[in-house]
Amino acid sequence: MRDVTAIDLKPCPDALADLANITFAQIDLCDEAAVAETIKAAHARTGRLDYLANVAGVLWFDRDKSMLDMDLGVWDQVFDINLKSMVHTVRAAAPLMQASGHGGAMIHLSSVQWLRGDTKPQDAYAASKAAVCSLSKSLAMQLAADNIRSNAILPGMIVTPMQARWDSDEKKQAVADYAPLGRIGTTDDIANLVLFLLSDAASYITGQEIAIDGGLLLRN
Repeated sequence: MRDVTAIDLKPCPDALADLANITFAQIDLCDEAAVAETIKAAHARTGRLDYLANVAGVLWFDRDKSMLDMDLGVWDQVFDINLKSMVHTVRAAAPLMQASGHGGAMIHLSSVQWLRGDTKPQDAYAASKAAVCSLSKSLAMQLAADNIRSNAILPGMIVTPMQARWDSDEKKQAVADYAPLGRIGTTDDIANLVLFLLSDAASYITGQEIAIDGGLLLRN
């Protein structure tokens, strides 16, 4: 079982608290110094750093609106959390992967939303997720010579706390019916794709954006 360092601004979830291979760091990913210190400590503890998963993000339906009339302070906050946190983690992790000589792999969570328009736009969210894909592709090119892969995952309709608006069976069924596969995605669906892309089974895959959306994009 590999040693994993999990980072979150919120307290450690109960599901992780008793796992011997998990080291939890309650820090703000927008704090560049704290991120660098945490990743450096993880490398010192285990002697290597093989994988990086950037999964932090916010989707603020009540504040993230059209860029034509939204508060630009909210725009900046969304970009700090969804995009700049990725810059912080990669800047800390990539040199350690390069120095190891073993290569490595990174995944970055984007969203299908940047590929679609919306009658109720969340422009900062969509733009930040587009930027995640752009940086992921750039990193794939920059780090390929060190055998470090970088790929982006584009989830569609996934049941998470971010989707608290699906607060009834009727709403969930309506969402499921919109997906060609006829169901809402789960966090296990995402985790399985993450594990594949970080594994040696995906050793020839880099610079890709992979949608996991139950066929949602087929409707465009």
